[in-house]
Amino acid sequence: MHKEELVACHARIAPYIHRTEVLSSRLINAYVGAEVFFKCENFQRGGAYKMRGATNAIMQLGEQERSKGVVTHSSGNFAQAVSLAAQSLGVTAHIVMPTTAPKVKKVGVRQYNGRIYECEPTLEARQEMADRIARETGAVFLHPSNQWEVILGQGTAAMELFEDHPDLNALFCPVGGGGLIAGSALAAQYFATDCKVNGGEPYEADDAYRSLQSGKIEGNETVNTIADGLKTTLGDVNFPIIKEYVAGITRVTEEEIISAMRLVWERMKIIIEPSSAVTLAALISEKAAFQNQKVGIVISGGNVDLDHLPF
Repeated sequence: MHKEELVACHARIAPYIHRTEVLSSRLINAYVGAEVFFKCENFQRGGAYKMRGATNAIMQLGEQERSKGVVTHSSGNFAQAVSLAAQSLGVTAHIVMPTTAPKVKKVGVRQYNGRIYECEPTLEARQEMADRIARETGAVFLHPSNQWEVILGQGTAAMELFEDHPDLNALFCPVGGGGLIAGSALAAQYFATDCKVNGGEPYEADDAYRSLQSGKIEGNETVNTIADGLKTTLGDVNFPIIKEYVAGITRVTEEEIISAMRLVWERMKIIIEPSSAVTLAALISEKAAFQNQKVGIVISGGNVDLDHLPF
Protein backbone atom coordinates (compact mmCIF):
# COMPACT_ATOMS: atom_id res chain seq x y z
CA MET A 1 0.00 0.00 0.00
CA HIS A 2 2.84 2.42 0.83
CA LYS A 3 3.85 2.92 -2.80
CA GLU A 4 0.36 4.12 -3.76
CA GLU A 5 0.27 6.31 -0.63
CA LEU A 6 3.57 7.97 -1.60
CA VAL A 7 2.36 8.58 -5.16
CA ALA A 8 -0.95 10.02 -3.91
CA CYS A 9 0.86 12.19 -1.35
CA HIS A 10 3.19 13.59 -4.00
CA ALA A 11 0.28 14.42 -6.32
CA ARG A 12 -1.58 16.08 -3.42
CA ILE A 13 1.25 18.39 -2.30
CA ALA A 14 2.75 19.10 -5.76
CA PRO A 15 0.89 22.43 -6.25
CA TYR A 16 2.33 23.74 -2.95
CA ILE A 17 5.97 22.63 -3.15
CA HIS A 18 8.95 22.99 -5.49
CA ARG A 19 10.39 20.01 -7.31
CA THR A 20 13.93 20.87 -6.23
CA GLU A 21 17.06 20.66 -8.33
CA VAL A 22 19.56 17.80 -8.25
CA LEU A 23 23.11 19.19 -8.43
CA SER A 24 26.54 17.63 -8.62
CA SER A 25 30.14 18.81 -8.26
CA ARG A 26 33.07 17.40 -10.21
CA LEU A 27 35.42 18.42 -7.43
CA ILE A 28 33.38 16.66 -4.74
CA ASN A 29 33.02 13.59 -6.98
CA ALA A 30 36.81 13.46 -7.36
CA TYR A 31 37.33 14.02 -3.64
CA VAL A 32 34.94 11.24 -2.62
CA GLY A 33 35.71 8.88 -5.52
CA ALA A 34 32.01 8.47 -6.33
CA GLU A 35 29.29 10.14 -8.39
CA VAL A 36 27.35 12.23 -5.88
CA PHE A 37 23.89 13.63 -6.58
CA PHE A 38 22.65 16.33 -4.19
CA LYS A 39 18.87 16.67 -3.84
CA CYS A 40 18.74 20.35 -2.95
CA GLU A 41 15.90 20.83 -0.49
CA ASN A 42 17.63 24.04 0.61
CA PHE A 43 15.81 25.43 -2.45
CA GLN A 44 12.44 24.18 -1.16
CA ARG A 45 9.76 26.65 -0.07
CA GLY A 46 10.58 27.60 3.50
CA GLY A 47 14.20 26.62 2.87
CA ALA A 48 13.90 22.95 3.89
CA TYR A 49 12.29 19.61 2.96
CA LYS A 50 9.85 19.92 5.88
CA MET A 51 7.38 21.86 3.74
CA ARG A 52 6.48 18.50 2.17
CA GLY A 53 5.36 16.73 5.34
CA ALA A 54 3.70 19.81 6.83
CA THR A 55 1.63 20.38 3.69
CA ASN A 56 0.54 16.74 3.49
CA ALA A 57 -0.42 16.61 7.17
CA ILE A 58 -2.57 19.75 6.97
CA MET A 59 -4.20 18.65 3.69
CA GLN A 60 -5.27 15.39 5.33
CA LEU A 61 -7.32 17.26 7.97
CA GLY A 62 -11.07 17.74 7.60
CA GLU A 63 -12.68 21.17 7.26
CA GLN A 64 -13.77 21.18 10.91
CA GLU A 65 -10.21 20.40 12.08
CA ARG A 66 -8.65 22.99 9.77
CA SER A 67 -10.96 25.68 11.11
CA LYS A 68 -9.43 25.24 14.60
CA GLY A 69 -5.84 25.59 13.33
CA VAL A 70 -2.73 23.49 13.89
CA VAL A 71 0.00 23.50 16.53
CA THR A 72 3.54 22.12 16.52
CA HIS A 73 6.84 22.47 18.36
CA SER A 74 10.10 22.92 16.48
CA SER A 75 13.51 24.56 16.76
CA GLY A 76 13.03 26.02 13.31
CA ASN A 77 12.55 24.25 10.00
CA PHE A 78 9.28 22.45 10.80
CA ALA A 79 8.08 25.64 12.49
CA GLN A 80 8.62 27.54 9.25
CA ALA A 81 7.16 24.72 7.16
CA VAL A 82 3.94 24.48 9.18
CA SER A 83 3.57 28.28 9.16
CA LEU A 84 4.01 28.48 5.38
CA ALA A 85 1.87 25.42 4.61
CA ALA A 86 -0.88 26.74 6.90
CA GLN A 87 -0.67 30.17 5.28
CA SER A 88 -0.93 28.56 1.81
CA LEU A 89 -3.99 26.56 2.91
CA GLY A 90 -5.71 29.30 4.94
CA VAL A 91 -5.17 27.68 8.34
CA THR A 92 -3.97 29.27 11.63
CA ALA A 93 -0.57 28.00 12.85
CA HIS A 94 0.48 28.01 16.53
CA ILE A 95 4.23 27.43 16.81
CA VAL A 96 6.07 26.49 20.03
CA MET A 97 9.79 27.32 19.74
CA PRO A 98 12.59 26.98 22.28
CA THR A 99 14.16 30.26 23.43
CA THR A 100 17.43 29.02 21.87
CA ALA A 101 16.04 28.62 18.33
CA PRO A 102 18.06 30.52 15.68
CA LYS A 103 16.79 34.05 15.13
CA VAL A 104 16.62 33.53 11.35
CA LYS A 105 14.11 30.71 11.88
CA LYS A 106 11.91 32.80 14.18
CA VAL A 107 11.90 35.60 11.60
CA GLY A 108 10.79 33.07 8.96
CA VAL A 109 7.89 31.84 11.11
CA ARG A 110 6.66 35.40 11.66
CA GLN A 111 6.93 36.19 7.95
CA TYR A 112 4.62 33.23 7.26
CA ASN A 113 2.10 34.47 9.87
CA GLY A 114 2.88 31.73 12.40
CA ARG A 115 2.07 32.60 16.03
CA ILE A 116 5.18 31.96 18.14
CA TYR A 117 5.09 30.77 21.76
CA GLU A 118 8.52 30.55 23.37
CA CYS A 119 9.45 27.88 25.91
CA GLU A 120 12.43 26.39 27.73
CA PRO A 121 14.76 24.43 25.41
CA THR A 122 13.70 20.94 26.52
CA LEU A 123 11.51 18.45 24.65
CA GLU A 124 9.29 18.16 27.75
CA ALA A 125 8.68 21.93 27.86
CA ARG A 126 7.96 22.02 24.13
CA GLN A 127 5.43 19.19 24.28
CA GLU A 128 3.77 20.54 27.42
CA MET A 129 3.17 23.96 25.85
CA ALA A 130 1.97 22.46 22.55
CA ASP A 131 -0.50 20.24 24.46
CA ARG A 132 -1.80 23.24 26.40
CA ILE A 133 -2.37 25.26 23.19
CA ALA A 134 -4.16 22.28 21.62
CA ARG A 135 -6.46 22.03 24.67
CA GLU A 136 -7.19 25.77 24.77
CA THR A 137 -7.71 26.39 21.04
CA GLY A 138 -8.79 23.01 19.69
CA ALA A 139 -5.83 23.12 17.28
CA VAL A 140 -4.62 19.78 15.88
CA PHE A 141 -1.11 18.79 16.96
CA LEU A 142 1.30 18.04 14.10
CA HIS A 143 4.42 16.10 15.07
CA PRO A 144 7.60 17.24 13.26
CA SER A 145 8.80 13.69 12.54
CA ASN A 146 6.74 10.96 14.20
CA GLN A 147 3.46 11.14 12.30
CA TRP A 148 2.59 8.97 9.31
CA GLU A 149 1.32 11.86 7.10
CA VAL A 150 4.50 13.83 7.82
CA ILE A 151 6.81 10.85 7.14
CA LEU A 152 5.09 10.20 3.79
CA GLY A 153 5.44 13.85 2.80
CA GLN A 154 9.15 13.90 3.69
CA GLY A 155 9.65 10.74 1.61
CA THR A 156 8.62 12.57 -1.58
CA ALA A 157 12.02 14.33 -1.79
CA ALA A 158 13.83 10.98 -2.18
CA MET A 159 11.01 9.76 -4.44
CA GLU A 160 11.73 12.64 -6.85
CA LEU A 161 15.46 11.91 -6.69
CA PHE A 162 14.86 8.23 -7.56
CA GLU A 163 12.58 9.24 -10.44
CA ASP A 164 15.54 11.20 -11.84
CA HIS A 165 18.22 8.64 -10.84
CA PRO A 166 16.68 5.19 -10.22
CA ASP A 167 20.10 3.52 -10.32
CA LEU A 168 21.58 5.09 -7.17
CA ASN A 169 23.58 2.58 -5.11
CA ALA A 170 23.24 4.51 -1.86
CA LEU A 171 21.37 7.43 -0.32
CA PHE A 172 22.50 9.49 2.69
CA CYS A 173 20.02 11.41 4.88
CA PRO A 174 20.58 13.36 8.08
CA VAL A 175 18.90 11.88 11.16
CA GLY A 176 17.21 14.07 13.76
CA GLY A 177 13.66 13.07 14.64
CA GLY A 178 13.73 10.34 11.99
CA GLY A 179 10.93 11.49 9.68
CA LEU A 180 13.12 12.24 6.65
CA ILE A 181 15.18 9.05 6.76
CA ALA A 182 12.08 6.89 7.39
CA GLY A 183 10.23 8.44 4.44
CA SER A 184 13.34 8.23 2.26
CA ALA A 185 13.86 4.57 3.17
CA LEU A 186 10.29 3.80 2.10
CA ALA A 187 10.81 5.70 -1.16
CA ALA A 188 13.96 3.63 -1.80
CA GLN A 189 11.94 0.41 -1.43
CA TYR A 190 9.48 1.40 -4.14
CA PHE A 191 11.31 3.74 -6.54
CA ALA A 192 14.96 2.64 -6.56
CA THR A 193 16.36 -0.53 -8.10
CA ASP A 194 18.76 -1.49 -5.32
CA CYS A 195 19.69 1.40 -3.04
CA LYS A 196 21.01 1.23 0.51
CA VAL A 197 19.79 4.08 2.73
CA ASN A 198 22.29 5.42 5.26
CA GLY A 199 21.99 8.04 7.98
CA GLY A 200 24.41 10.74 9.08
CA GLU A 201 24.37 11.88 12.69
CA PRO A 202 26.56 14.04 14.97
CA TYR A 203 28.47 12.21 17.72
CA GLU A 204 27.04 14.88 20.04
CA ALA A 205 23.45 13.70 19.36
CA ASP A 206 23.84 10.07 18.31
CA ASP A 207 20.58 8.66 19.68
CA ALA A 208 19.57 7.03 16.38
CA TYR A 209 22.93 5.26 16.04
CA ARG A 210 22.57 3.90 19.57
CA SER A 211 18.89 3.04 19.00
CA LEU A 212 19.83 0.83 16.04
CA GLN A 213 22.49 -0.85 18.20
CA SER A 214 20.15 -1.54 21.13
CA GLY A 215 16.95 -2.16 19.18
CA LYS A 216 14.99 0.38 21.27
CA ILE A 217 14.59 4.16 21.17
CA GLU A 218 17.44 5.82 23.06
CA GLY A 219 17.64 9.41 24.31
CA ASN A 220 20.49 11.93 24.18
CA GLU A 221 22.64 12.80 27.19
CA THR A 222 23.97 15.89 25.39
CA VAL A 223 22.92 17.78 22.27
CA ASN A 224 25.96 20.03 22.06
CA THR A 225 26.05 20.11 18.26
CA ILE A 226 26.12 22.82 15.61
CA ALA A 227 23.52 20.75 13.70
CA ASP A 228 20.57 22.40 15.46
CA GLY A 229 17.99 20.49 13.38
CA LEU A 230 19.23 17.09 14.61
CA LYS A 231 18.80 17.42 18.37
CA THR A 232 15.49 15.55 18.59
CA THR A 233 15.01 11.82 19.13
CA LEU A 234 13.31 9.06 17.14
CA GLY A 235 9.64 8.16 17.60
CA ASP A 236 7.54 5.01 17.73
CA VAL A 237 6.09 5.55 14.24
CA ASN A 238 9.37 6.10 12.36
CA PHE A 239 11.72 3.86 14.36
CA PRO A 240 10.25 0.53 13.12
CA ILE A 241 10.67 1.76 9.51
CA ILE A 242 14.27 2.84 10.21
CA LYS A 243 15.05 -0.51 11.90
CA GLU A 244 13.74 -2.45 8.93
CA TYR A 245 15.00 -0.41 5.97
CA VAL A 246 18.05 1.66 6.98
CA ALA A 247 21.42 0.01 6.32
CA GLY A 248 23.34 1.96 8.95
CA ILE A 249 24.13 5.31 10.54
CA THR A 250 27.51 7.04 10.42
CA ARG A 251 28.49 9.43 13.21
CA VAL A 252 30.58 12.51 12.51
CA THR A 253 32.43 15.08 14.62
CA GLU A 254 31.64 18.79 14.81
CA GLU A 255 34.87 19.50 12.88
CA GLU A 256 33.79 17.13 10.07
CA ILE A 257 30.37 18.80 9.87
CA ILE A 258 31.87 22.30 9.61
CA SER A 259 34.44 21.15 7.05
CA ALA A 260 31.74 19.55 4.84
CA MET A 261 29.52 22.63 5.14
CA ARG A 262 32.38 24.86 4.07
CA LEU A 263 33.23 22.55 1.16
CA VAL A 264 29.68 22.86 -0.24
CA TRP A 265 29.55 26.64 0.27
CA GLU A 266 32.94 27.10 -1.43
CA ARG A 267 32.69 24.57 -4.25
CA MET A 268 28.98 24.38 -5.08
CA LYS A 269 28.20 28.04 -4.29
CA ILE A 270 25.05 27.09 -2.40
CA ILE A 271 24.01 27.78 1.19
CA ILE A 272 23.39 24.69 3.30
CA GLU A 273 22.83 24.50 7.04
CA PRO A 274 24.99 22.38 9.38
CA SER A 275 22.32 19.64 9.65
CA SER A 276 22.59 19.16 5.87
CA ALA A 277 26.38 19.02 5.96
CA VAL A 278 26.23 16.01 8.29
CA THR A 279 25.32 13.77 5.32
CA LEU A 280 28.28 14.79 3.16
CA ALA A 281 30.54 14.52 6.21
CA ALA A 282 29.25 10.97 6.74
CA LEU A 283 29.90 10.02 3.12
CA ILE A 284 33.41 11.53 3.23
CA SER A 285 34.28 9.57 6.37
CA GLU A 286 32.98 6.33 4.76
CA LYS A 287 34.19 7.08 1.23
CA ALA A 288 36.34 3.92 0.95
CA ALA A 289 33.10 1.88 0.99
CA PHE A 290 31.49 3.87 -1.84
CA GLN A 291 34.22 4.04 -4.50
CA ASN A 292 32.84 4.33 -8.07
CA GLN A 293 29.25 4.16 -6.83
CA LYS A 294 26.34 6.49 -7.47
CA VAL A 295 25.37 8.15 -4.21
CA GLY A 296 22.43 10.43 -3.46
CA ILE A 297 22.52 12.99 -0.66
CA VAL A 298 19.47 14.82 0.62
CA ILE A 299 20.50 18.40 1.39
CA SER A 300 17.82 18.90 4.01
CA GLY A 301 17.83 22.69 4.30
CA GLY A 302 19.61 26.01 4.00
CA ASN A 303 18.33 28.07 6.91
CA VAL A 304 21.49 29.49 8.45
CA ASP A 305 21.98 32.27 10.99
CA LEU A 306 24.46 34.36 9.01
CA ASP A 307 25.51 36.22 12.15
CA HIS A 308 26.89 32.99 13.62
CA LEU A 309 28.71 31.17 10.86
CA PRO A 310 31.17 28.49 12.05
CA PHE A 311 33.86 29.49 9.54
